[in-house]
Amino acid sequence: MSLSLRSIGPVMLVGAGKMGIALARGWLEAGLPSTNLLLVDPSPGPAAQDLAEDYGLTLNSEAKGLQPNVLVLAVKPQIIDPVLETLAPVIGPHTLALSIAAGIDIARLSRGLGMGRVVRTMPNTPAQIGKGITGAVAGPDVSEEDRSAAAALLEAAGPVVWFDNEAQLDVVTAISGSGPAYVFHLVEALAAAGKKMGLPDTVADLLARQTLIGSAALLEADPASPAVLRQNVTSPNGTTAAGLAVLMEGLTLLMEQTTEAARRRSEELGRS
Repeated sequence: MSLSLRSIGPVMLVGAGKMGIALARGWLEAGLPSTNLLLVDPSPGPAAQDLAEDYGLTLNSEAKGLQPNVLVLAVKPQIIDPVLETLAPVIGPHTLALSIAAGIDIARLSRGLGMGRVVRTMPNTPAQIGKGITGAVAGPDVSEEDRSAAAALLEAAGPVVWFDNEAQLDVVTAISGSGPAYVFHLVEALAAAGKKMGLPDTVADLLARQTLIGSAALLEADPASPAVLRQNVTSPNGTTAAGLAVLMEGLTLLMEQTTEAARRRSEELGRS
């Protein structure tokens, strides 16, 4: 069972980029007191400034002097090592570290921070509206209370799937971490097809966008499998069957290649 967000104490978010801001908004909407959120980013963008203004937060250029109970690392994996070096001095005896840096394993995070209370995670951007999903792995020194605190933060963004095998988090990155971009590109491609066949741009965009929105809502509301929902739309020898005959011939292989490329890149980031 996860703890209440109100009982966790100061949460320091390092890296106020798109994913960090998405998570922060989710925490605040789910009940984390604004006084318990510490934002650290040396070059905050407009989204971070808007968040700070909306909730009366202070944007800190560095972590020095701050004392978090939970340290959330939301920085690019390419800069993780120097960031860890600057954060090690703020780690206290009760600090839990939670990382969303793609590909960076628990051993590397622990070495950089000088402690083993680390939870490695991979959320996705729908977290900003509470519709995300997160994969998580707990380090060897993470207690049940630590895990509950991590769960409270992560579940504010949507369901959490815990893994024992850390290597599976690279697969999570490829499927759900990067997955929203694949879905958005599907909408782009569907709209482009409509435009090519003569629809006005605004109409094609609306049809493609709302088709995805409606289909996702139906998938959430109906317990039937995606295969059954697909079959429900597909009349024998009808228009959908004609379209699927083309799409299904290559989409499965293409998706396998897409996610494999993303998984390999996640592994590469961990080694770089």
